[in-house]
Amino acid sequence: MPLNIPPPATRSPDTAFLRLLNVLDTLRTQCPWDKKQTMETLRHLTIEETYELSDAILEGDLNEIKKELGDLMMHLVFYARIGSETNDFDITDVLNGVCDKLINRHPHIYGDVIVNNEEDVKRNWEQIKLKEGNKSVLGGVPASLPALVKASRIQEKARGVGFDWDKKEQVWEKVEEELQEFKAEFNVAENETIDKEKAEGEFGDLLFSLINYARFIDINPENALEKTNKKFIKRFQFLESKAKEKGKALQDMTLAEMDVYWNEAKKL
Repeated sequence: MPLNIPPPATRSPDTAFLRLLNVLDTLRTQCPWDKKQTMETLRHLTIEETYELSDAILEGDLNEIKKELGDLMMHLVFYARIGSETNDFDITDVLNGVCDKLINRHPHIYGDVIVNNEEDVKRNWEQIKLKEGNKSVLGGVPASLPALVKASRIQEKARGVGFDWDKKEQVWEKVEEELQEFKAEFNVAENETIDKEKAEGEFGDLLFSLINYARFIDINPENALEKTNKKFIKRFQFLESKAKEKGKALQDMTLAEMDVYWNEAKKL
């Protein structure tokens, strides 16, 4: 029995998108694995694909970015296909919905509203969301976001309605203030016990203020920390490989010995 393989698409985006819809429809009706999937079973896979795309972006691997975008697009179409089976929504509803939202939230493009800069656009965006029924400016921040990303998004949304510092120098003063409050939690007498819960709170305040400062100087804190993570991993793995070449185990080496290889890694 010949395989019913859809022909390669032309360079036309609508033809390529229709090909993806047809492939997903076929898989949903004929593949045992695809038949069993629900939105709940796909959820963790979608999160994984999102992180893989994030990694590819940070690595600057354009070919990998293309692949991961395809994987994410497949997931989005899959969710829409499942939604159509219960007549709740289909891919047409999804696409028209996001187009309507974008048109409504860009009155400076599709209406007569005048904006002078990016900040005006963000401010209008948040005000329109409130008119659409959002009870809070912060209501659009997902509760399950990683804390670092969530802090950044909270601050961005608060800025959208004018709740923000005026100058970055003011923010840095706040960083220094929070640092001193955090340090004060450890300046206790020998017979006193550190209040871990209070110290944790002060550390959280310090991180929040640092994220705020990063925003003021146009640094994405999530990207910055992940790049540092990757840098540390590469250097540590270089240290491990060098130790192995010398027939040594890291746990048997002194910190001074390890520093020699660490400094080599930094030069590389």
